[in-house]
Amino acid sequence: MKVGITTAFSHPDSDIVAFGRAVEERGFSSIYLPHHTHLPVEEGAPPALVGGVNIDDYRSIVDPLIALSAMAAQTTALRLGTGVLLVAQLDPIVLAKELATLDIISNGRVTLGVGYGWNRREAESHGVDFSKRRTIANEKIACMREIWANEPAGYVGKYVEMPQSWSRPKPIQRPSIPILFGGFPSEKLFSTIAGMADGWIPIGGTGLGANIPLLKREVEKANRRWSEIQIVAFGIFPEEPKLEYFRSIGVTEVVLRVSSGSHNDMLRELDNYSVYASTA
Repeated sequence: MKVGITTAFSHPDSDIVAFGRAVEERGFSSIYLPHHTHLPVEEGAPPALVGGVNIDDYRSIVDPLIALSAMAAQTTALRLGTGVLLVAQLDPIVLAKELATLDIISNGRVTLGVGYGWNRREAESHGVDFSKRRTIANEKIACMREIWANEPAGYVGKYVEMPQSWSRPKPIQRPSIPILFGGFPSEKLFSTIAGMADGWIPIGGTGLGANIPLLKREVEKANRRWSEIQIVAFGIFPEEPKLEYFRSIGVTEVVLRVSSGSHNDMLRELDNYSVYASTA
């Protein structure tokens, strides 16, 4: 079982590149960065703040792809992930090129964690009908997979359309950058993962033991191998019994949450977690 790190760079004294190097130097396998473009004042708080996350993280976090690109140039083995990218709000043709470019810069180290989002007004600012965001996101992901896999590539859906086109570069990872879906457990989500993704990246570990078999059933119904699917327990505060439990139920990676703060404060928390870095 791999162990990675997630954090939100929202403090003015954080150091993105130095922190990425520190994560790799301490032996962690990955870093995942969150995504929000803005926080509308009229919808100024999520339904519930996750432990280790404060409201200013939503107001001030950096762009994950630019931050990960800077880290890519200063690391050699660290997996670079999004946790999670709100794909419905982004142009899939542009995003496919950005992610493919990052995959080349990093020599094939990108993981795309995606989510549907909770903030109605944020989505609507991007022209997204919130009630249709799941279908829109799924179509955009399907379009990106076509772009990465084929040349020329085209896609026609209900909300996304691209004529047969040339779009390079292609990612190093073939036929696609790995895609992990976030979200609460449900048959609908698990069916989507089985049909078009590489794994599940739920926040926290509650209910994993009961829900992993349900996801496995959907994967088998889709005639896919369970060994292809990643289970990434995301945003965890570590305790050895908890990590041992995750290992026993087949979790493939645990991503520990470092609270946002000054660079020195974040390094101290990272150092406290370093004992767990080699728990594979």
